[in-house]
Amino acid sequence: MRKIFLIFILTSVFILTSIAANYAYAVTLVDALNQAYQNNTELNAERENINVSKEDLNITKGEYLPSASITGTKSQEDTNKLTNQSGGDASISDVDPLTTSIKLEQKLIDFGRNAEFKKKKIGLNLAEAKLLKTEQDILYKATEAFTGLIVANEMLKINGSNLKLLQRQVESDKVRLEIGKITVSDLAQSESSLAGAQAQFIQAENDVVTNKLNYENVIGKISDPNGLKKSLKAFVAIPESLSNAIELSQLNNPNIKIAKFELEQAEKDVQIAKSDLSPTATLSLERSYSEDLSTTYNEREKDILKATVSWPFYSGGTKIAKVNKNRNLKIRKKLLLDNEIKTNNTNVASAWSNLLSSKSFLASVRLQVKAAENANEGISAEYERGSRTTLDVIQSNTLLLNAQISLANSERNYLLAQYNLLKSIGLLNSDYLKLK
Repeated sequence: MRKIFLIFILTSVFILTSIAANYAYAVTLVDALNQAYQNNTELNAERENINVSKEDLNITKGEYLPSASITGTKSQEDTNKLTNQSGGDASISDVDPLTTSIKLEQKLIDFGRNAEFKKKKIGLNLAEAKLLKTEQDILYKATEAFTGLIVANEMLKINGSNLKLLQRQVESDKVRLEIGKITVSDLAQSESSLAGAQAQFIQAENDVVTNKLNYENVIGKISDPNGLKKSLKAFVAIPESLSNAIELSQLNNPNIKIAKFELEQAEKDVQIAKSDLSPTATLSLERSYSEDLSTTYNEREKDILKATVSWPFYSGGTKIAKVNKNRNLKIRKKLLLDNEIKTNNTNVASAWSNLLSSKSFLASVRLQVKAAENANEGISAEYERGSRTTLDVIQSNTLLLNAQISLANSERNYLLAQYNLLKSIGLLNSDYLKLK
């Protein structure tokens, strides 16, 4: 008796430990998004644009600093023939001069460099906004891949259960045919449904493989495709009203930010084009040293301090045309910003409407599944008593199968609608989701 009790205790502990282990290692959507945030190649490539923009800013900063250069020349003279005015040979005195110099130069006036520097600073903000946009796209793709693999596994399970049910149905109908309770046509209907279920099960297996590959492409490697934890609600708060969603989107949507920064850059381009018509001034100091300068002088050391002012007041009209061109581009960017704001409001309203409709649809499908289960149970019992035909059972099974498939898709669509709303307002990012 003690042995039996001990075996029971050990078995219970083993089962509970296995359940706890499976729960502990279940991959949540947060885990998948963190993995995609760290490892997605497209997102990492976009991060490099931030570094590129920072270096562009450093390059522009160099325009405010002096430049220094060192120059050295060495020449060798070899005169082959030298005659005087009377035609006689003149004495040849070749020299081999060596000249070295160092030059410091500083721009004193340049009306374009300040606008160029500000443009590059805006460019860094623009690169960050584009990174945010890419981040949102990747995180939403990751959500689609995560939920897609879950649904694929559910479809495989649903179709597997349906296949087993129809296999039993065919076996039962063969027995009922032998005792004369059904006809050959009834058996043929069951076998036809079984063949269709087998095809659907094969398709479901292929869908699991396809969705697993998509998961690994967007998110990363996965050890257990069946170990994903399903959820129906977003793990962060979503807006409670359409007006709140639109208000948040106008502050956070990366597309609006990108359009604003591009307009600001266009304004700086106009200033830069105007600066081409403005004067510039530079100051330079050069010290040079020469050896074997000529037959008369052996060494020379001198300093040259030079101020240069340049004003390109006319260049055939090209600079004026460039100013006009950049003004037109500025107007274009302003119109694109206005259009982006209008498009944003439409997209947010559409995402909000989709969320509400998907929630209502999910509630209806749940009722549909419950009704289909009750109908299938009743028709199956009536079939056993002989008051229902094989066709009635097949139709009932089909309705239940379609309802279960619709439920799995509706649950996924409801979750995606929540994250699509977050994406439309610009909150599907690592800061709001608290990804690491």
